Amino acid sequence: MKITTLPLIFLSIDDDGMHIMVKGLINGLPANFIVDTGASRSVFDQVGIKKYIPDLTLEENEKLSSGLGTNTMPSHVTVIESITLGQLVVSDYSAILIDLTHVHQSYQALQLPEINGVLGGDLLWKYRAAINYKAQTLKLSYAYKSDAYLDAIF
Repeated sequence: MKITTLPLIFLSIDDDGMHIMVKGLINGLPANFIVDTGASRSVFDQVGIKKYIPDLTLEENEKLSSGLGTNTMPSHVTVIESITLGQLVVSDYSAILIDLTHVHQSYQALQLPEINGVLGGDLLWKYRAAINYKAQTLKLSYAYKSDAYLDAIF
């Protein structure tokens, strides 16, 4: 089992709140991710993803996504070749794409960095995420290629 450690970036929201951000790569290009332990699934911006996947192919998601300030919203599915978080590389990830316009507008108004995706429960659970607020780190655990049997468990 290997562990990668990412520095957390705390983004001040209003006077008494914050979001947690980590930096990574989508298909080799820099990306910013919000860490959302309350999100059941990781999601990506359906418009912004085009800079990471120029020949984007979308499938309509049969399920409506909920959360991020709304009850339900249409979503699409695509495959992201690679998401890199520290030393961890997630390959051929079946990604949910939603409209993150309202997030972008809020972040622009607060002069915060652009967000390219939200890391949710699916990836946080699979890679046994551990947030250490004191050390300001996110640790992700993953198997060596020879430990492929662990993928079946998670």
